[in-house]
Amino acid sequence: MTTPLTPPAAAPPFGRVATAMITPFTADGALDADGAQRLATHLVDDGGCDALVLSGTTGESPTTSDAEKETLLRAVAEAVGDRARITAGIGTSDTRHSVALARSAERAGAHGLLVVTPYYSRPTQEAVVHHLRTVADATGLPVMLYDIPGRTGTALAAGTLLRLAAHPRIAAVKDCAYDPLKSAKVLAATGLAYYAGCDEQILPLRALGGSGCISTAGNAAPRAVRAVLDAFDADDTAGATRRQLALIPLIEAVTGGENPGAVTVKALLNHLGLPAGPVRGPLLAADAELTRRLADALQTTLDRTADGDTAAVPAAVPG
Repeated sequence: MTTPLTPPAAAPPFGRVATAMITPFTADGALDADGAQRLATHLVDDGGCDALVLSGTTGESPTTSDAEKETLLRAVAEAVGDRARITAGIGTSDTRHSVALARSAERAGAHGLLVVTPYYSRPTQEAVVHHLRTVADATGLPVMLYDIPGRTGTALAAGTLLRLAAHPRIAAVKDCAYDPLKSAKVLAATGLAYYAGCDEQILPLRALGGSGCISTAGNAAPRAVRAVLDAFDADDTAGATRRQLALIPLIEAVTGGENPGAVTVKALLNHLGLPAGPVRGPLLAADAELTRRLADALQTTLDRTADGDTAAVPAAVPG
């Protein structure tokens, strides 16, 4: 009797295939709550996502107001909250503000919270522990820690993660630290669920015992992203590798250049006729040349993914 390639696991606390959803705006830059509902429904019902993360970096959280964040969350929870786990990004550089956003998200129907380490002020690890515990104590919702030192300037040290794992509501990590040794150490020593926050890390982290992904590219190609995890979890490691590599042109185009994901994904979604709208300053919209390169990369990824498994492949890019 052979040993399974992957051990059985409990249901991931924040879903398995999550998209870091953009925040749609109208042409004049206002929040498009109706568009958010349409996009969320598309990602869940057509795209195969079982989870959405709102008001993260790709959701332009630095430039949306507290009231807009709550309106967005209520709209998406109403549209798909019975069919997908909805996680609200509530992390700020101010502990009091983060606590207020956490309580607002709980009232608005979030299933969980995404809390980034405080940015710009670069607190000590002890201060980070105090901040994250204070936010986790503010509601009854499970918390996902967001480790992204490239943006915040402060990494979550392995020892800090081990301490925070003891909190009854801190359940997961969105891993954008590019430190697989740290991830492996924490996975081996705790029950924290790990989610790849960088699309190129979906398969590597799952192979280490990760629970799933929070995908930026999933806004445009959700089923191609899901297909990586589906193949691996079916013990088809060769197929999972093939599908991960097929995503590379899209991943590189969306997140590998100087433009952040909010800019590139909104350009793609506008091209596809899905709700997106403009970005807010200081971001600038993609120009026609960048949009063309993005569309070409998406089509290349879809062509490489289309191997007869049509259930795992989204529709082709319109011409």
